[in-house]
Amino acid sequence: MDTIDLSMIWKVFAITTLIGTARYIFFAGITFLLFWVIWKKKYHHRWIQQDKTPDKKKIFHEIKYSLITMVIFGCVGILTFTMRKAGWTMIYTDISEYGWGYFFLSLAALILLHDTYFYWAHRWMHHPKIFKYVHQTHHVPTNPSPWAAFAFHPLESILEAGIVPLAILLFPLHLITILVFLLYMTFLNVLGHLAFEMFPKNFLRNPILKWHNTSTHHNMHHRYFNCNYGLYFNWWDTWMGTNHKDYKKNFEEITNRKPATAE
Repeated sequence: MDTIDLSMIWKVFAITTLIGTARYIFFAGITFLLFWVIWKKKYHHRWIQQDKTPDKKKIFHEIKYSLITMVIFGCVGILTFTMRKAGWTMIYTDISEYGWGYFFLSLAALILLHDTYFYWAHRWMHHPKIFKYVHQTHHVPTNPSPWAAFAFHPLESILEAGIVPLAILLFPLHLITILVFLLYMTFLNVLGHLAFEMFPKNFLRNPILKWHNTSTHHNMHHRYFNCNYGLYFNWWDTWMGTNHKDYKKNFEEITNRKPATAE
């Protein structure tokens, strides 16, 4: 095992935290600016919960806890770094070692693993004896904004961040694969908290596209709590019977609304 310098630990923590925070602010900030400010009136008909308006106090709550999450993610970055230094991981840096085919295959495998990990961890956090201690913080906004993407209780943050340390123990992952995965994860997480439905109508009628979750899917989870636990894809909710019974109906209603005509 290589010797780990304390100054290097702090450097890894700082870099990981700053990159994670920048990624969060970039995706959440741009989508908030576009859909909640600039295009708010233009896409008002796509607002999922028409009966609710943004709550500034809850948005502050979302940002505060998301920034706390970024600090915890930075600590997990230290864990990952230490694991790699100890030789416990299968992280590699030379693409030619496994080839480009494996690079893309491992990326798909990581996304699928995370989707499964998230679904079951999410259902566990909704257990009545667990919910108020771990997951309730994330459910304060029943109509979340993009800033809610990482608004977790510290205990949930640790659980959510566990996917990367787990994955690098299970199969070889290139550093770029992990980076691309983190970008994908952040974007889809922000999209799920958009509060606007930007997927096109008939999306859920497509035999392939219907397996990808929409903004409506996760927004309904925040509104009703005991349904729609999936992250990227809809198969676990479908297989386990945990989709809200009106999910497709609500999506169709929202995507078929007509924009208001200016007089």
